[in-house]
Amino acid sequence: MNPDAVTTDSPGPLEGLRVIDITSTVVGPLATQILGDLGADVIKIEPPDGDALRKLGPARNPGMGSLFLALNRNKRSVVLDLKQEQARQVLARLIEGADVLLHNMRPQAARRLGLAYADLVTRHPRLVYASASGYRSDGPLADRPAFDEVIQGGSGISALFARAGDPARYAPFIVADKVVGHILASSVGMALFERERSGRGQEVQVPMLETMVDFNMLEHFWGRAFDPPLGDPGYSRLFTPSRRPFRTADGHLCVTATTDEQWARLFKAIGRADMAADPRYSKMEQRSFHFTEVFAQLEEALARKTGAQWMLIFDEHDLPNGPAPDLDELFDSPYLKEGGVFRRYEHPSEGTLISGQPQVRYSRTPARMRRPPPRLGEHTREVLQALGLDEATMAQIESQTKPSVSS
Repeated sequence: MNPDAVTTDSPGPLEGLRVIDITSTVVGPLATQILGDLGADVIKIEPPDGDALRKLGPARNPGMGSLFLALNRNKRSVVLDLKQEQARQVLARLIEGADVLLHNMRPQAARRLGLAYADLVTRHPRLVYASASGYRSDGPLADRPAFDEVIQGGSGISALFARAGDPARYAPFIVADKVVGHILASSVGMALFERERSGRGQEVQVPMLETMVDFNMLEHFWGRAFDPPLGDPGYSRLFTPSRRPFRTADGHLCVTATTDEQWARLFKAIGRADMAADPRYSKMEQRSFHFTEVFAQLEEALARKTGAQWMLIFDEHDLPNGPAPDLDELFDSPYLKEGGVFRRYEHPSEGTLISGQPQVRYSRTPARMRRPPPRLGEHTREVLQALGLDEATMAQIESQTKPSVSS
């Protein structure tokens, strides 16, 4: 079988489950894409203009921007204008046959559409109802808008950059959206597992700010892990200015050590075996207070040889090391190519595309691409017909959903 083919014949671990996806941008679509990769039938409900990400990034056709393509495989697109009563009735019928409903609206918006958990739980006791909003629903910030940048700053990521000596900034990737999206998908999976035991669904809330504070602070409680504090928050090693890929004679290289024994081998590898006998550097308890000096020695040593020379030396000493390729070089990596990290496939309207694909491997029920990212409203009629709607009703619904971007 061609590994780059879009396949439908291998069931995933969530085969047979239906997900109603009322999400947009990144957090929700990433979560539902993961569920779709695992075999769930994901029905993506879009407004007449489509998910906002359809317009973002390079595109061959309107409404099929690169970021949308990256986040929306394994879904069927249904256009419904939920401002219309008839469309809300159709959505209610879709929910009847669903296992999961997932949205990333603010609580107030969900209530306005009659899509709060309290509106659905009595009629759908087995439904797993999942949401990701900026802040917890029972707090004073519940209905404030929030995007990745706001959550990065509020959760301490910008402060971490500043603590490391850089200007306060955002990470150059949408880290909050992606982390929360993965947590949202895994949380849905846990709720589905519990439903198999109890027979009952439940509400799953993943507030972005609180989730990212918990994620970011794990290693950074440091002295604040104690009450009263034994020091400031922040894992000191991570703020060392020289903690970065080291410049070699011909590029950059990553090398690191964790245990005392690894550090002894690393000191020996760079010709500084004497540091392994120095009480400031030999033991983890003291070394954590002297990483500035340690990394300075590594920085000075690595500049003397090429990356290839150092990789041979570090491999001989069984030390974690590797190159630091730029983004273009990742696409040419023989290792990544061999492992199928990127896939080339033919999209029915967009031509030849390259994308990522699931990297978690299941021995019996593989996660994989079964459907390419959908055109706007591509599956509206298919889904409405499956609900048993007559031609006149389908035509009326479609007349309410004329998009301003091409489908």
